[in-house]
Parts: sequence; structure tokens; C-alpha cells
Amino acid sequence: MTTRTLILLRHAKAETPGDFDDYDRALTDRGGLDADAAGAWLVDERLHPDLVICSPAKRTRQTWQNAAIALAQGRSGQAAPEVHYPESLYLGRGGEVFDLLHEVPDTVRTVLVIGHNPTMSEVSAVLLPDDQYTGTVVEMKTSGLAVHTGEKPWSSVEPGSMRLTRSHTARG
Repeated sequence: MTTRTLILLRHAKAETPGDFDDYDRALTDRGGLDADAAGAWLVDERLHPDLVICSPAKRTRQTWQNAAIALAQGRSGQAAPEVHYPESLYLGRGGEVFDLLHEVPDTVRTVLVIGHNPTMSEVSAVLLPDDQYTGTVVEMKTSGLAVHTGEKPWSSVEPGSMRLTRSHTARG
């Protein structure tokens, strides 16, 4: 069986809503450093995504751009991952994330999804098998990462099908 790895990353710290449309909120200086740290953690953990599914909002795109720099430095000769920016990930909930995962080719071993809360926290909790689920949802903080693994093909990923193997909150 092929082990598949799903990395969920909540975007880094963004500007406070106010004068900007939510979609156009940028990362703060701290957010940029935290996104850098998220990429460095992925390198340290030897987690190199083959595919990135990223919300098209400005803060998630910037989170990916910063993390990608660290990942590129740690890939040493490996190809950069394919990146998709589906609109459904911006306002979508867990169902949309599962729909996106079901479209991933089975040749892909590691997927990084960069999105927003509460969706990232909810998806992480829903993926947990019964022996890991505690009944409470732990909210992922900004730049929070949750790493899940499972044996099923992406088209069969469902609630309870992927174990949480690591989690981390990146701070720069």
C-alpha cells in the first residue's frame, strides 16, 4: 500500500479586517516570518508536497510564497510542486476540501492544503480515526500545521480515514 500524506496549513497572521476587502488582506510582517518558519519546518520534517492546493485569497497566496522559498532551498534537485488556487477553498467548508482531495491523482503522495479557519481545524478533526478523536476540536492557530497520513487513495479519503501524525505552530 502507498502511504499518502496530507498537510493542512492555516494561513499566517494577516492584517486586521478593516479598510480592506477580506479577500485582499495581506500578511503582517510577523505573518511573513511565520510563513517562512512553516516552510522551514516542512523542510526539517522532510515533508515535500507534490501538489499544493491553496486558497486564492491574498494572505494564503503569500503564506504559500513565503513557505515555498524555504521548501525550494530544501528540495535539492526535486521538481517544484504543482500549485492550484481553487475559488472553492476561499469560502468553502470541509466538504469542499474533501471534494478537492477526491480529484487528486493517486500518483501524488503528499498534498499541502493552505486555507482558512474554521475549515482547516474542522477538516483536521474530521479526518481523525475514532481512536484519535477526543470529541473536541483544537483550533489551529495562524501558521498552524497538521500532518495526516493514510493508506486509501485520494478518491476515497473520508472522515476518520487519516491519522494525525504531527502538528506544529510555526513562529518566525
